[in-house]
This record gives sequence, structure tokens and C-alpha cells, in this order.
Amino acid sequence: MERSNAGLTSRNVLHTSKYHPHAFYNRVFAVTYTLAIFALLYHHAVALLHSPNAPSICLLIADFILAFMWSTTQSYRMRPMIRQVFPENLEKSLSRRDFPPMDIFICTADPYKEPPINVVNTALSVMAYDYPTEKMSVKKNIMERCPDVYLSSNYLQCSETEEIKVMYEIMKTRVEYQLKRGKVSDEYIFSEQERKIFDKWSNDFTPTNHPTLIQVLLESCKDKDVSGTCMPNLIYVSREKNSLFSHQYKAGALNALLRVSAIMTNAPLVLTLDCDMYSNDPTTPHRVLCYLSDASIKPELGYIQFPQRFHGLNKADIYGSEFLRLNVCNPMGMDGFAGPNYGGSGCFFQRRAFFGGPSTILFTTEIEELSPNHIADKPLASEAILQLAHHVADCSYENNTTWGTEIGLRYKSLSEDYYTGYRLQCDGWKSVLCHPDRPAFLGDIPITLIDSLNQNKRWSVGPLDVAISKYCPLTFGVSKIGFLMAYGYAYFAFLSSLSIPITIYAFLPQLALLARVSVFPKATDLWVCLYIFLFLGAYAQDCFDCITYGGTLRRWWSEQRVWLARGVSSYVFGLAEYISKHLNIGMQGFNVTSKVFDEEQKKRYDQGKFEFGVPSPMFVPIASASIINLVAFLDGSIHVLNGGSVDELFVQIFVAGFAVLNSLPVYEAMVLRRDKGRMPTKITVISTFVAAALYAASVCI
Repeated sequence: MERSNAGLTSRNVLHTSKYHPHAFYNRVFAVTYTLAIFALLYHHAVALLHSPNAPSICLLIADFILAFMWSTTQSYRMRPMIRQVFPENLEKSLSRRDFPPMDIFICTADPYKEPPINVVNTALSVMAYDYPTEKMSVKKNIMERCPDVYLSSNYLQCSETEEIKVMYEIMKTRVEYQLKRGKVSDEYIFSEQERKIFDKWSNDFTPTNHPTLIQVLLESCKDKDVSGTCMPNLIYVSREKNSLFSHQYKAGALNALLRVSAIMTNAPLVLTLDCDMYSNDPTTPHRVLCYLSDASIKPELGYIQFPQRFHGLNKADIYGSEFLRLNVCNPMGMDGFAGPNYGGSGCFFQRRAFFGGPSTILFTTEIEELSPNHIADKPLASEAILQLAHHVADCSYENNTTWGTEIGLRYKSLSEDYYTGYRLQCDGWKSVLCHPDRPAFLGDIPITLIDSLNQNKRWSVGPLDVAISKYCPLTFGVSKIGFLMAYGYAYFAFLSSLSIPITIYAFLPQLALLARVSVFPKATDLWVCLYIFLFLGAYAQDCFDCITYGGTLRRWWSEQRVWLARGVSSYVFGLAEYISKHLNIGMQGFNVTSKVFDEEQKKRYDQGKFEFGVPSPMFVPIASASIINLVAFLDGSIHVLNGGSVDELFVQIFVAGFAVLNSLPVYEAMVLRRDKGRMPTKITVISTFVAAALYAASVCI
């Protein structure tokens, strides 16, 4: 099936869409695999009726959760959508003077984890979009418009580019120097206007307690570059921080930006970006307009999501940071229904989408300027505009309003992007995935294991707030967006539940093997064929998806290996954090993923070495599981070599051996390595005691 935007001839087509050709085969496999799952659950039930015991009950729970989570992923495979846009045809149907104004939100939280120079590079890269000068910016015909990337490439060297390079390096040195000092020195303040800006900062300000600060840095058609070309608007906003409102996190920052931008510009198009996601293609807005110019889909089109892609990945992608399934495969699957979820960055919204469903506008307060229909026509730096902008940016502004619940980005979840996209689609909005060959944005990736695990912990705990609420996708979602679409959202909502089956399979069969207790069918039993099919089928399908959507076999192996590590660490700690929060025991809360690294860490990452280094509690279950699996595999193998029966213990030996194969980087870090990224001795010792304690407990039971 292939569709194109209505009302345009083939020469003027702006976008087309068709279902992925693998959809039919995915459906056939899903039916076959589902029957195998029912057979396995039947086998468990029969076994429990004849001989109920704790290991069998645990394995039934593990297989049931794995079956449920596998079933949620099938919604992505039923009818994945492939889209294509033709921005070269855009000017045939849309004059550049008709391009809508655009506001760009770049969010940053911690200057020590998110280097300010990265924020500068991201801001400059999008300020240089190929867009009408009075509405954004145009410069030269250069694709890499992020300064750091351009100056690191084989750029054309001439007097002009060399001058720009010198200016950039001076700026970079100044920014990094001031960051180390913690304040801006007087020698770097060159005008009275700049002094007034920095005088607003008081020594009493803290990262969690300070008033709103808004400063117009550039005003379009008033500020011009050296060639006389109008510069785009550039506005610095530091929303009010107050410990009483710390739960709002990034969603609170974006809502503050949404209100401030409404007062100052009220552009109908809004782009949200993480501070490290620089623009990699200056024509990206043209691709967006290929959809927004189609009158047949625009009324219900809430946002256009670009896949999050990353630079700096090593060849093996040892931490599975590319997230092909999360960023490409799953969104393409959702695009076959109501559209992909909001990914938190690289997303173009119609401002109208934040103010109720497609057919209803929700008016927020008595302030008319916040309406999406308001026309902002006053100077940005006027006293009245700045005063009103400061007012709507206050934390207390949202009290007794529907901001965060019915309007703007939503606060129910720590993963505000997941929840916001979900609720927008429940309100009736559609979305599309725009996946060009050249990534629209490129971001940083964590190069240490602890940063990667913390990132995944945050992603797993946030959607739980939605799962355990009246907005659960399995109830509320099904009634609003249909079963398959809601089932896709359920995968993210219950992601942390994977900690249960992965932890069970990481420890229980191995401990039973050490005790010479069989928990699986014999190798000669026909039921073992069912286990083999389910194991190979799931891994083969996952591998096939990875290769299909641009991955490699090596990266797939890394991704599934890290998936197992997350299961006994990130997901376990995320689930524990969620439970402790609701028991009022305390919670760790939002953690910014560090984008700062030293050269030695980067060198080890490029060599494909896991970076442990810090004595984190999250490494304890990973190391403990690695130790138990190695001991169980060696003990079981020796038992077989000494004449023991392999028939009853074959599956358990295989499971332990598979875990050992996945744990090779852990053994290397514990025993062979001597660099700073090795497993801390403290963690190795603690993990050894934990493994011994688990073995002793299993023997006693």
C-alpha cells in the first residue's frame, strides 16, 4: 500500500508512505510464537499440578512476564510504516515567505554534566537552519553547521574560515575557563548591557533556588551579523527554581519555555532539543513542512518526531547506546497506527497540540497572550513583554491551573516525553516519524557503564507512574487509541518488570545446577524442543530487526548483552526506587546523564572496553550473577566430564554457559585489567560474598 499527500501532482508530491514489506511475515511468526508460548504455559501448569515447588513457581512467573513483554513488542511489527519526503518540491507549493515562524527550545540542567560549550554548539547549529532570515537564519551552503563539527572536518580553509576558527577557539577557552571559576570575570564583560545581564546573578543563587531570569540576547531585524543579515531571535531563560516544585523537572522547564515563548513570539511551530543534540542537516525544517503543508493531515498532526541518533559510537556499541529498537524500529511500528511517541528531543510540535484536542482549544487562564491563536507583535525587549514573561515563568504560576495535567507537557511521569506523547495521542492527535538517510540531529552518548545504567534506570522507572495509574495503557489507553497502539505504550510502561524474569534466569537455574536439582525438561524430552524454539525464535527475530533497521551483528550482540545487564541492575534499581518513593522511604529522583569524560575514558571506550571504575551498587548484581554463572557452568561441566548425567542438567548448563559468554567483559574487568576502568576491588569482594551467600541459602532451602 502506498499513499501520497492529496491534491498534488506526482511532480509536486511532498511525502509518501507505505507499509513495510516484512509486516506479513511478522504476523505469521507472531501467531506461531504465540502458540508456542501457550504450550509452554500449559507445560508449567501441568508440572505444578503434579509437583508444586518454589523453583517451578518462579520459572512460571518469569516466563509469564517474558511472554507478556514479548507480546507488547508485537504491536510494533504488525504494520510498520515507511515514509519518504521530497523537500525539493516544497517551494513549488509553498513560498518561503509562508514558512511558519518557529521557536526552538534547548534544555540544559547541569553545566558540570552538560558542558556549556555543547549548548553553544547546539544553539548555533539550529540558528543556522536553512530558513527565511526573518524567521530563523540562513548562512552559507554548508551541511555541518555545528561549529565544533565543522571545524573538526575537512572544511575549506581560507582567511574567512580561519578567522571564524580563531573566534570559536577563543570563545571555547573563555567558556571553559569561566565554568571552572564558577563565575564570569570582569575582564570578559565587554559592554554595559552584558554587565547588566550578569549583575542579575546573585551569590545567594543556587541550582535549586533562584528567581526567573530572562534576557533577550538577539532580536531579529534589530541585530545583524557582520554581513548585515538579520539574526534570529535568541533568548536566554532560566526559570525560577524552588525546592517545593522540584518534581516538575524537564517538563516544568519546557512548560515555562512554552509560556514565555507564547508571550514573546507565539510561533506556531515548536522544536524541542536536548542541549547535546546538535543539528546535522540544515534542511530539516523543510522536511517538517512537507507534512505540515498537507491540508489533509495537518488538522490532526500534533508533532513530527525524528529518530534520536548519536555520534561517537564505537564499532561494537558496547553499551547498546544506539537504541535502534527504541528510536527506529518501535516508532516505525507505531507510525502504522496513530504515530510514534514523543522521544524527548528532535521533535517539531504544532503549538496548538499543547492546548487540547484537535477540535477543542483549552484556554488556560485569564492571560490572553497564552492562547495559541494570539498574535505577538510587540518588541521582545519591551518592559511590558519582559514583565509578563517573568510572571508566566514563575513556579507558582501553575497553581490551580490545568498546566501539566491537561495543557502543555504532562507531569505524571519522570519520563515526561513518554507520558506527554501518550496523552496527546489519547486526546486525538496524530504524529509521524521522519527518518531521513542523513540524521537530522546527532547527540552524545554515555561512554561509561554507570552513566548508561543510570540513564536506563530513569527510563524504566518513569513510565511506571503511568502504568500504576488511571491512565494505564491497558485500560485508559485501549479505550482512547485502540488495543495495538495502547499495547505498544504498555511495553514502556512495564519495562522495569523485565527485572523479575531476567533476575530469576540469572540466578535460579544456576543455583539449582550447583545443588544438582533439575528445573527444566530432560535433553531427551520433546518439551526441550519448545524451549529451544522459544529461545532461538526470540533472539533470531530481535537480530533480524536489528540488521533490517541498519544495525550490525556485532552491535546486536552488544545490545542483547547489555539488555541482560540492565535487567539485573537498571530495572531492579528502578523498580526499587519506584516502590520506595510510594512508601515515602525516599528516592534518588532525576539524574542528568553526564556528557563529560576524560581522554583516558574515551580511549578505553573506543577500544571496546567496559568502563566500571566507580564502586556503584548497580555493579554488585551484575558481578554476582557473573560469578555464580561461571561457577555453575564449570561445576556442571566437570560433573558431566566425570560421568554425571547430562540429560537432566543440559539446559541449565547451557543457560549458565550463555550467561558466561555474555559476562566476558565483567571477568576481564575483575581479573585481567589494571587500568582505572577496571571493576573496583570493593565491588568484586562484595559480589563474591553475595554469590556465596546466595549459594548457601539455596543449599539450606
